[in-house]
Amino acid sequence: MAESICRSLRDGSIEGEHSPALTIKDSLQSHAGTHAFNYFLCSLAANVCAGKSQARGLVIVAFSQSPSFYLSLLKRKGMDASLLAKCLLILDCYSDPLGWKEKIRQSSGPDKPAFKDSDYVCRDVKDITKLLSAILELGKGFTEGRAYFAVAIDSVSSMLKHASLPSIAGFISNLRSHAQVSSMLWLLHADLHEPRSTAVLEYMSSIVASVEPMVEITDGQKGSDNLFWLGRGLQKGRFHVRFKRRNGRVKLFNEEFHIEHTGITFSTPSSENIVVSQTLLPKLQFNLQLSEKERADRSRVLLPFEHQGNGEPIQIYDGRRSLTESNTDLNGLQKHALSVEMEAQRMQSKGEIHYIRDSDDEQPDSDEDPDDDLDI
Repeated sequence: MAESICRSLRDGSIEGEHSPALTIKDSLQSHAGTHAFNYFLCSLAANVCAGKSQARGLVIVAFSQSPSFYLSLLKRKGMDASLLAKCLLILDCYSDPLGWKEKIRQSSGPDKPAFKDSDYVCRDVKDITKLLSAILELGKGFTEGRAYFAVAIDSVSSMLKHASLPSIAGFISNLRSHAQVSSMLWLLHADLHEPRSTAVLEYMSSIVASVEPMVEITDGQKGSDNLFWLGRGLQKGRFHVRFKRRNGRVKLFNEEFHIEHTGITFSTPSSENIVVSQTLLPKLQFNLQLSEKERADRSRVLLPFEHQGNGEPIQIYDGRRSLTESNTDLNGLQKHALSVEMEAQRMQSKGEIHYIRDSDDEQPDSDEDPDDDLDI
């Protein structure tokens, strides 16, 4: 399923539709979201540099890591530095997000050199409008005619610390609907925000990928057990993906991830891990699964509306009377319906209308509209 996400980001948008958007969601119990973000970022960057993607450039909005980190990461993955210089631009929101370092430099004297980790530094991340303009301005560096570019935001959680949810939702919507944005991806630390914020960002995404531990840590477990499972959750876990198709269908997929020294890898769930997960369920006073004998007993239960296949006509029990009584009543109803139909045909041939009053005391004008005298 990870390959399907890579293909969706690579293929980009269709004319007249919003660009594909990936939300990678993690939490404290399994904070492997950064590894997953780096995996999809490297895959998209490799396709862009190789000319296999709809996008001709990639803009990284760096909040949680420095621009030099992403440059070294992509170079370690075997990408050529000259290609990265042509296809990659990084907006530095990490070095001086609120402009404090620049103010200190200016107060120290004009001769002091400015601190820069990148050629493109955003010094006011609170201003979402300027941030959007800066990203689109960087994207124009790749555009030749109607060329596309992709956008990767390494932490929407950092944006939510400095700006409101409606402004960030509008920011993402403007990027997705822009004519030259091919695809987007961002990382979200779900347990740092209210459920409403997470729901809004998931709703605006076409793909939601959740990183979860193999076993949920409960408050009832001891501290040593929590540390054990938390350490184990750093290395492996479950990867849940929800695809929202263009035709409105939603598909759910599950994979497993394992973090190695070379990065994160994805695989199909193994039967061994399924058995381990079942044995690690908390001890309850009732069973959540059926035994073989219970399954066999359930298969032998005859349902009241099920035909038994004994060669006789199918008879449906209505739950109120016996089948014999039902057949008798059915024959009587059929005869009565036939007689009513014959009488109706006879009356229709004469072309007469007979009116019978309810009682002799009924007034002649009682069939008139009683509201005729009202001034409505």
